[in-house]
Amino acid sequence: MSTFSEHDIPDLSGASYVITGANCGIGYEAALLLAKKGAGVTLACRSVDKAEAAAGALRAASPGAKVAVAKLDLSDLSSVKAFSEEFHRSHDHLDGLINNAGVMALPRSLTKDGFEMQLGTNHLGHFALTGLLLDLLSAAKQARVVTVSSQAHRMGRIDFDDLMGERRYDTWAAYGQSKLANLLFTLELSRRLTEKHPHVLAVSAHPGYAATDLQRRGPEAANSKLMGKIMAASNLLFAQTAVKGALPTLRAATDPDARNGDYFGPRGPFESFGPPVKVKGNRAAQDGEVARRLWDVSGELTGIRYDV
Repeated sequence: MSTFSEHDIPDLSGASYVITGANCGIGYEAALLLAKKGAGVTLACRSVDKAEAAAGALRAASPGAKVAVAKLDLSDLSSVKAFSEEFHRSHDHLDGLINNAGVMALPRSLTKDGFEMQLGTNHLGHFALTGLLLDLLSAAKQARVVTVSSQAHRMGRIDFDDLMGERRYDTWAAYGQSKLANLLFTLELSRRLTEKHPHVLAVSAHPGYAATDLQRRGPEAANSKLMGKIMAASNLLFAQTAVKGALPTLRAATDPDARNGDYFGPRGPFESFGPPVKVKGNRAAQDGEVARRLWDVSGELTGIRYDV
């Protein structure tokens, strides 16, 4: 399939999806299009109030949409475990997990479990969540784990000697590390699933440059009005819409031709905009040895062990 639009999403009646951070931006748009195709969608969000508002908007835009809301704070492993326990009580399988939520370019802070916030939220929280839901994914006839990365992975490096930025911290380098970790997680998960759960695919996507709330939160956290204005102007002048930014995620989640380990992003210049196609991460994102080491470290940090 050389092009992909919302019209290429197949009928999803009876399918169930969990989308993290689905109360706004790319997560919301992905939830809306999946719901329009008949899927049941759980909006797994840190703010239940915002998620409830989003669910109301989804139902208004798509009458009859099957939408549920659940509390999930990826920066708190106890919240991740509580979400998993609650979801298990109401579901016997899961067709798709979309690891979408994220934070970007924050001043250094720590999660509840003591992890650097960007790595802890963007990677470790999703690593734990995926592991806790893997049994439900493996119970589906066909299932997918979609992890949303970024072109910022190209400026990332997994610094095992200072993974949490305790000795040296740069906001964008830490963000790049977390987004590189997303791709390395997919690389290792896809390898492991091929051996034990071949009907579950691990794929990834990036939105290109899409206008979302993500660009606002970093400047707010840093209390930088100037950076906030720069981000807002850049969104207005250069970014594609959140709807278009969601298409790589949706292709990763629904394209019947997708294969284990595939990575989808925009086709346009610098992969910033355009219809979603298969793309490649940089050399660091394809380093199997680093991927395996990161997997082991992530398991030790989170206490999550996978059945793969």
